[in-house]
Amino acid sequence: MDNDELARRCTTLTSAHLADACLRTNVPVRCAPASVRPTAPGARVTGRARPARHAGSVDVFLEAIEHAAPGDVLVVDNGGRADEACVGDLLVLEAQAAGLAGLVIWGLHRDSADLRAISLPVFSTGAIPTGPQRLDESHPEALRSATVGEWLITDDDLVIGDDDGVLFLPTDTAEEIIRCAETIRDTERHQAQQIRDGIPLRHQLRFDTYLAQREQTPSLTFRAHLRAIGGAIEQ
Repeated sequence: MDNDELARRCTTLTSAHLADACLRTNVPVRCAPASVRPTAPGARVTGRARPARHAGSVDVFLEAIEHAAPGDVLVVDNGGRADEACVGDLLVLEAQAAGLAGLVIWGLHRDSADLRAISLPVFSTGAIPTGPQRLDESHPEALRSATVGEWLITDDDLVIGDDDGVLFLPTDTAEEIIRCAETIRDTERHQAQQIRDGIPLRHQLRFDTYLAQREQTPSLTFRAHLRAIGGAIEQ
């Protein structure tokens, strides 16, 4: 399955569904730090990562956009710095004009009102008025990889961002993760509807049975019980 199809299927899933699926498929859960938030509530972004490491000049971003495909997500590594913004309205407009799906910034942005008006999904650690006041030597991997928190991101990763944050999936295992996430989504939707219909979650998950079995087998975990009955809330 190609990256476009993987990204399309991710649009029907939340980052939470996919994070849970990573756990169930024994894939490391690679989340951006919790400080990386959407600049506008309700923003969603899905696409292949297009990494760029900032060193004080915008040219690295323009070069990344030059080589990007429509639907890519520009992943900006500014080391999580809190003393400068590295992305503003002109760069976001440029990314939008090139057909990119959005931006994820391990660092700060500025021109917040303009970014909201542009409406391209942007995720960052926050805003500050000042731009870069430095010009460092470019990283040798500036267009091949980016760090976001503790994670190294390349164009072999898919990016999924929503109101809960940003998640990175390796493309080589993404199909398995997505299939698992779709099952989790469907099970949780069914469970939620049953709660609305008057069937408590405790009844659906046979919680009384679990408590009774735990009395007999103190080592029994709730997750083991859920796996046995096919529950989705926690496995």
